[in-house]
Amino acid sequence: MNVPSAPIPADSGDAATDNNTPAPYKTPLPVLQLAVLCAVRLMDPVTFTQIFPYINEFLAKLHLVKDESQIGFYSGVVESTFAFFQLISIYHWAKLSEKIGRRPIVIGGTFGLALATLLLGFTSSLWAILLSRALAGLCSGIAAVLHSVLGELTDSTNQHIAFPLYGLFWPLGSILGPIIGGSLANPAEKYPGVFDYSLFRTYPYLLPCLTTGLLAFVTAVVATIFLTETHPSKQPSINTSGAEHISSHRSLNFMSVPEQSQLTILQLLSIPIIRALSVSGASLCFTATAFDSVFVLFCYTSIPEGGLDFNTSTIGYALAIAGTSSIAIQTLILPSLLRHFGHAHLYNFCMSMWPIAYILMPFLNLFAYEPIQLWIAITVLLSVSRVGCLAYSVSMVLVKENAPSPYALGQSNGLVMFAMCASRAFAPAFVSTMFVFSIKNNILGGYMWTAVMFFISLLGCSLSRSIAHPERQIQLR
Repeated sequence: MNVPSAPIPADSGDAATDNNTPAPYKTPLPVLQLAVLCAVRLMDPVTFTQIFPYINEFLAKLHLVKDESQIGFYSGVVESTFAFFQLISIYHWAKLSEKIGRRPIVIGGTFGLALATLLLGFTSSLWAILLSRALAGLCSGIAAVLHSVLGELTDSTNQHIAFPLYGLFWPLGSILGPIIGGSLANPAEKYPGVFDYSLFRTYPYLLPCLTTGLLAFVTAVVATIFLTETHPSKQPSINTSGAEHISSHRSLNFMSVPEQSQLTILQLLSIPIIRALSVSGASLCFTATAFDSVFVLFCYTSIPEGGLDFNTSTIGYALAIAGTSSIAIQTLILPSLLRHFGHAHLYNFCMSMWPIAYILMPFLNLFAYEPIQLWIAITVLLSVSRVGCLAYSVSMVLVKENAPSPYALGQSNGLVMFAMCASRAFAPAFVSTMFVFSIKNNILGGYMWTAVMFFISLLGCSLSRSIAHPERQIQLR
């Protein structure tokens, strides 16, 4: 008597070798929808990071301080303004998307981001800069909605491809943004044969803002034409067997919650894994955002004061290395890691990279006059930090797999992203202030900021280890 074999999960490594079991169903990737979603995702880092190479120079020209070594405080305020307004909008965008759908939120936010970036190019005062960054932060709050769209477009049979692919568009934008900002800032001086006009002399940072703003506008138009609605309650009923299979397969990780019900923040926080990911995510975002901010400030600072004395273009190229290494890691390594390792353990490993990154940064100053060794050291440092940033992609997978309901996926993403943005809102100002204070008072040789961030990142590692992963049921210890 032949006993039928037990079904093997689609993501099991044994599925391909069991000849008695039919090949598991694997959902094809929705290529067009994923491409549009990735294009929208790309605009956030492009518009956010294009300001990095020239923001310190921009603020210095406003004559806010007499000592340029203290300009870091104001650059931190500018970055924190963006993050603060993203913070106050992100959960509300996610909750609103549960009511009216994902599509209008995504499209409207992208158009707003284009407008805010263009306005930045015409600013000539600190308050105008802060206003434009505040508007950009509000529109950038759609990030949690984008994560929800990705979760609704995929299931466990294709998420190991889709999530790393989606994840690489942040580092890709982190490459394009600084290159655009560093190359196109001050065009009347750099390219007088083409841009020597009064407009670009009056507004020396208009060209990078205009370029990235137009990119965001075109992306919004493309999304308007091609992006479809993905929210479960906004979908027409489809009774084909394939659709039923996909629907049941996607709901394996969800508990029974009424279709139209909305959970409160307290109800979401009562779920151990959502609470754990929110707390650990706040630590991750604080550590990673602070690293990116202090790295730019470290590059801008003079060599005698412990920095590298890079100009805007060189800072842009250094940031491009971070994006390039992140793309390589996302595409070549992360898909395999997601298939073969527990997601919680992988998350913990990524978090452990941040203390190492902070300890390594001050040593760059030792190679300041040795270009080859310096760029090798920068590549190593930024590669370590990009491994740490893989925790973002792993966190998205964990939230998707453990949301209490498909109708609460947006709120779950919104809550975790809210926690991340809460720490992101004050991380740049905090680390910039610590940096300036350390140098001004020569505490620990000007490197007190390194010690402080090292211990904060160690705390983040401890928080991430509160997530355990026994037998596919993630709980808080």
